[in-house]
Amino acid sequence: MKLRAFVFTTGLMLFATMLTFGQGGGGQRGQRGRPPARPAPRDANGRATLSPLPGEVGVWLPGAGGAERLVDPAPGEPDQFPIPAPARFPGKLDTSQVPFQPWAKALHAYRRENQFEPHTRCKPSGGTRQFLTPYGVEFVENPVEKRVFIFDIGGPHTFRTIFMDGRAHPKELVPSYYGHSIGHWESDTLVVDTVGFNESFWLDRYGFPTTDKLHLIERFTRTDSDTIKYEVTVDDPGAYTAPWTSGFFLFMQSGVELFEYICQENNFASTLMIGAQESVDRASQIVP
Repeated sequence: MKLRAFVFTTGLMLFATMLTFGQGGGGQRGQRGRPPARPAPRDANGRATLSPLPGEVGVWLPGAGGAERLVDPAPGEPDQFPIPAPARFPGKLDTSQVPFQPWAKALHAYRRENQFEPHTRCKPSGGTRQFLTPYGVEFVENPVEKRVFIFDIGGPHTFRTIFMDGRAHPKELVPSYYGHSIGHWESDTLVVDTVGFNESFWLDRYGFPTTDKLHLIERFTRTDSDTIKYEVTVDDPGAYTAPWTSGFFLFMQSGVELFEYICQENNFASTLMIGAQESVDRASQIVP
C-alpha cells in the first residue's frame, strides 16, 4: 500500500509539472517551443465560445494541473507545489487574506493536515472544486435549450447545468452539490450566479469550508484558443466575514476527449488520504 501511495503522489506531481510547463497563457506558449495560441473560436453572433476550435477536440485543465489551488499559502507557510509564473493568476489571494470566521479557519487548518475530502470518496465537487481535477472539464453550449453544461471528467458521473434563458433562482431550493446556476454573457465572459449549495463538499482540494448560505459569482473569460481566465467571488456569511475573490487559469489540452471515469470502483483514496494520522479512524462518523 505504501508503494501505491508513492506511485499516486509521484504521478500527480509529474502530471502537474508536465501540464504547467507544457501550457502557458497566450504568447507564453510560443516561448516554450509550442505554436502560439490562436484566436478564440466565435459563434455566429461573433461571441467567443468555450468549445474547442471547429473540427478539433479538447478539454480544459487547471493551469498547474493537480497542484492548482484557489488560494496560495500565506507568506512563511510551506508550499509543497509552488506554481511557476506562467500559470499564476494575477491577484490570487493567500490564506492570510481570506476573511475566515474563527470556526471556518480552524476547520480549514484541520483539513489541510487531513485531506480525506468528499471528492476522494466519489462525491460531486461543487463550485470551484469542479475545475481542480487533473482530468479536466468540457463545456457544452446548447443554444436551442439555452443551457450550458459542464462535464467534469474526474467525477462520479455528474454534470452541472447553467440556465441561460433569463430565469431567476427558485424561491425554494433543495440544497445540492452543484446548487442552482443561472448565467449570462458579458462580451466574451460567461458570468454564472449559483446558490442552493449543500455543505457536503470542499470549495477546493485544500479544504475551504462553506455553508448552505454560499453564493458564488463565477466569471469565465476565453482570452484565446488555449486559455480561460476563471475568477470567482465567494459570498458565504455562514463561514466568512466578507465576500472574497480569487481565481486561476484553465488551459486547453487539445486532442483529448471526455472519457468515462469510474470513481466508484477500486477506490484506494480511503487508504491513501490518511492525513496527519497513521491510519484512518473509522470509530466515528466522517465529517465532510
